[in-house]
Amino acid sequence: MAVLFQATPLVPAPEEKKMTDIICISPVDGKELVRRPAASDAQIEGALEAARGAQKTWRRLSIAERSTYVLKFLDCMLAMNQEVVPELAEQMGRPVRYGGEFRGFEERVRYMVRIAEESLAPSVPDDDRPGFRRMVKREPLGLVFVIAPWNYPFMTAVNTVAPALIAGNAVLLKHAAQTILVGERFQKAMDQAGLPKGIFQNIVLTHDQTTKLLASGRVDHTNFTGSVAGGRALHARAANAHP
Repeated sequence: MAVLFQATPLVPAPEEKKMTDIICISPVDGKELVRRPAASDAQIEGALEAARGAQKTWRRLSIAERSTYVLKFLDCMLAMNQEVVPELAEQMGRPVRYGGEFRGFEERVRYMVRIAEESLAPSVPDDDRPGFRRMVKREPLGLVFVIAPWNYPFMTAVNTVAPALIAGNAVLLKHAAQTILVGERFQKAMDQAGLPKGIFQNIVLTHDQTTKLLASGRVDHTNFTGSVAGGRALHARAANAHP
């Protein structure tokens, strides 16, 4: 079970920083590694609007076309491997001798591309009744919100990001504070691969902002990997979501 947590600075930051900054403390030396400002209300609203707009066009592409974009994203991500391995070690402490996660990352993305056409094809059950035609057609949900954990931060995130995009959805990725740079790597690779603007967005949120977004009813599907307590809190907010 992955554990979702937000690292806090060893020395208290000014009050406004505690409220608005997401901070990663490296387990290597206990020092602040990176600090990013949480998104403003206007930025969150802009991300939601951009995602909705982009998804209307993205869903009209064929599965093959969307898969081609995702494979380009994969190539761009793999090209970063030498930079990512030490960067990941600084964020979450995994020794560089293990070489990162990109072998499993690549296997999963290629597998999901390989099964996409069959998995997303309409299902036509046997029905010999005259005058009836039954079919289950798979349509994209719309906007998928991915809340990713710090352990295995690349693979756990791509497990949802890749199939969501292939299926025709827009994606918002909120990564754990401890691996905040992983979300930025996803964004960089998506941009380099030429995905339409707004179809994938890495977003920096506090826990309160995350639960508020869930409660708003403005996302169509949420994937969360984290602690039992975190899951219960998110479930409670999602259960009472209102558009």
